[in-house]
Amino acid sequence: MAERSTKPYLIRALHEWCSDSNLTPYITVKVDAATRVPAEHVKNGEIVLNVGYDATHRLTIGNDVIQFSARFNGVSRECSIPIETVTGIFAKETGQGLAFEAEPARDGAAAPAEPAPSAPSTNGGKPKLQIIK
Repeated sequence: MAERSTKPYLIRALHEWCSDSNLTPYITVKVDAATRVPAEHVKNGEIVLNVGYDATHRLTIGNDVIQFSARFNGVSRECSIPIETVTGIFAKETGQGLAFEAEPARDGAAAPAEPAPSAPSTNGGKPKLQIIK
């Protein structure tokens, strides 16, 4: 049996922590062909999205994909984000969260190198993102 990834569980846990703490959860996404987000908001192949309950409708954070609809410039759009394209989740107000090591591209090409994981450091008393494999 294949080992199950911890990534979707960590994303759900941090999303819940943000919501319970009255913080705004944001995700960073490395956009690929399977990622459905408004292309006009993609910069340098990445997008940052507010995934708070106030900003989304029908939000589902599954083991393979995050799906929701949201308004972009007043227009409702359906979004579908494969879990492997999520590179981080953080609270907008504090910057606390997790960064994930880039996963190999689906076409077999090597993904860009990421820095090695390190212990969280502090920045004015707030931890920086920690890279999780």
